[in-house]
Amino acid sequence: RSLTTDSTTSHTVPTPPLPLSKPETSKPRQSRLYPRPRPAVPHQRQALPTLPPSFGRNQVLPVPDSTRALLEDIVGSFEAPIRYAFAYGSGVFEQAGYAKQQDMEDRPMLDFIFAVTHSDHWHSINMQQHPGHYPLHARILGSSFVSKTQALSPGLWFNTFVPMKGVNIKYGVTTVDTLCADLLNWRTLYLAGRMHKPLRIIKDDARVRLTQQVNLTSALRTALLMLPESFTQHELFSAIAGISYSGDPRMVLPAENRGKVENMVSRQEDQFRELYWRLAQGLPGVRWAAGSKSVEQDTSPHARAAHLKKLPEELLKHVHKRAEGRGPPREADESAYWLRIAGDKELPSILDSEITNIVRYPATVQSLKGIVSAGVAKSARYSAAKVTKWWKG
Repeated sequence: RSLTTDSTTSHTVPTPPLPLSKPETSKPRQSRLYPRPRPAVPHQRQALPTLPPSFGRNQVLPVPDSTRALLEDIVGSFEAPIRYAFAYGSGVFEQAGYAKQQDMEDRPMLDFIFAVTHSDHWHSINMQQHPGHYPLHARILGSSFVSKTQALSPGLWFNTFVPMKGVNIKYGVTTVDTLCADLLNWRTLYLAGRMHKPLRIIKDDARVRLTQQVNLTSALRTALLMLPESFTQHELFSAIAGISYSGDPRMVLPAENRGKVENMVSRQEDQFRELYWRLAQGLPGVRWAAGSKSVEQDTSPHARAAHLKKLPEELLKHVHKRAEGRGPPREADESAYWLRIAGDKELPSILDSEITNIVRYPATVQSLKGIVSAGVAKSARYSAAKVTKWWKG
């Protein structure tokens, strides 16, 4: 019996341990310091705006297939992402005084503008792929230095005398924001002015195409305000092409062809007409028949005031300053204010001088930035080529 008792006692099954509970985490009390976390929402990018297929078709200018293929091949060779790209100048569209040459050294340089989203990131990638496009000091200081220099007015960085695909190219890099701001407001007229003239779009962007249409219409309105009641389309195109050269120090110094506007317009009238004829049909008081090279416009104060009110913000700001003290203020009677300015016989000269004031500073800064972005050797080479054009012009 004792053995039985001992055996039973010794083989008693132990009580199973209690299940381990998860350690409680100390949660902070909800307060301003510890607000309730927001529910996770999957990030969805907004779809890019789309435009009707026919919108801005005047901007798409044809070029020979060989030129188109070359331009697309050059832009496509850049690994850094480009949102909008166009080519311009005598290397793309023929100009008087430039004979077609087969030798790379004698060909006009191909000029490009690339609009990107983040310039620092873009230059970082491009420096890895094309270090030779940048001068030594820019490679040492890095993409941050390049993007900060680029940000100085008017907001471009140029790499020049770059051999690619058998030709020499020059390409300027800017941001889409900088480009669109200038197209809308004419803050510097550096980019907007270049885009008043024929160019070949290589990579398109809906936002840029929309603002470029505004820019072209602004150039047309400005030129109409500077022209008489009747004129030729050649005179209209010359007035438009000359907007961006007003105040440019290169036109005064021996740094640009003095006959550049005439050389451009004389060989590119068809391209200018494609850019502006359809836009002119939508403006009040403008009579420009489909097959005619003569243009007429209503020059009454009411008609000119309609153009004047819709000029870009920066140019209007300058015009308002000139109007101060020359009559009743705008607040007294806005309608009379606009009619007074529009009817002023000095309006064309006022516009011309104020455009000069807008262009002069950013154009001068960009010329000085060219020494930094190109380096001393390339700057000297580029300046020598420009002096030669000036002497011939």
